[in-house]
Amino acid sequence: MANALRIWRRMVMPDLVRVHRYQSLPEQGPKVLFFSGGSALNKISRVFKEYTHHSIHLVTPFDSGGSSARLRAAFDIPAVGDLRSRLMALADETVLGQPEVYALFTHRLSSTESMSELSAQLDALVKGEHELITNIPNPMKALIQTQLAVTQTEIDEGFDLRGASIGNLIMAGGFLNNQHQLDPIVFLFSRLIKALGEVKTTLDADLHLGVELENGDVVLGQHNITGKETSALASPIKRMWLNKGLTQPQPTNRPIADDRKDAIETADLICYPPGSFYSSLLANLAPQGVGQAICQNPNPKVYVPNLGTDPEQLGLSLTERVERLIAAIIKDVPEHANYSALDYILLDDRYNYGELDFDKLTRLNVAVIKTPLITHKPEKYDERLVAKALLSLV
Repeated sequence: MANALRIWRRMVMPDLVRVHRYQSLPEQGPKVLFFSGGSALNKISRVFKEYTHHSIHLVTPFDSGGSSARLRAAFDIPAVGDLRSRLMALADETVLGQPEVYALFTHRLSSTESMSELSAQLDALVKGEHELITNIPNPMKALIQTQLAVTQTEIDEGFDLRGASIGNLIMAGGFLNNQHQLDPIVFLFSRLIKALGEVKTTLDADLHLGVELENGDVVLGQHNITGKETSALASPIKRMWLNKGLTQPQPTNRPIADDRKDAIETADLICYPPGSFYSSLLANLAPQGVGQAICQNPNPKVYVPNLGTDPEQLGLSLTERVERLIAAIIKDVPEHANYSALDYILLDDRYNYGELDFDKLTRLNVAVIKTPLITHKPEKYDERLVAKALLSLV
């Protein structure tokens, strides 16, 4: 086997010539891999597909709140909400019927109507008579009806449909209809909507998150960690693990599949993007083999930190987050890894991220890149500026 070589070049930020080249031929664009959980990256993903059709999105299947919790409890299914929303973000918007598909997949049933009314709406969708499905062309319409019919058959009379995501119900039906595996239905929908990128769960397993806090408390379940559905954590997070169930601490783990390993090892750029620090980002790095695959990849790795307040980052400076990110990656890597876990932190040139310990970052071999990334008020990343900055690194 030929030896791997690292090629160095002078970097321009943003490299508009390089970015324009990708935008002219997105079907030949680079393989940029995102370890991405929730919705924080969806807007960036919708822009990113204009520059490359080969982005890879490994999303967390460990969410345990909202309507996902009901589906997980009923069917022992990994969380499908992030898969569904990322597929929609990457869908080819020129495909016939795509606006109707997008509207259906993102629609939630009412949280105030009666169960009989909601059951009637689900029945109309299964029969192809609901206004949300009548204009969707076949074969997509027939496929959606088939998966929804499976879900309708499997849920019992006590299943709470209030606020349920139709897209999640469709994905759940596909899971139940394919030997309790998500990959086949994700692949099928990706083809039908012509997703301009690849979306997969990091791990196709029905697991949850557990954390120990600095004060000794143990908290189980993503929905109890994020500070969005419950009160924010009272103490900083000390450590996190994958857990069996939500009733008691039962640490466990699973190795990633070979296709995930290959995707990580061969990506042209690896990005650790904005999102909940533990339940979105570090959770994606927890499965066995992720860290080893990252450190087998010689190409650049970049961290784009959150803006604003993330309850999961309580007590952590940006430098400390970098340290924990690297530690999460190298925990199962042999002492002498082939390549780095992280090379760059990408920051907006005016936003105050807090004090950085540049000496410590130098010892970690992590360089800081500052470039305009924010145009919105209140301060949010501009998805096009972020896309151009990332693509300048490839």
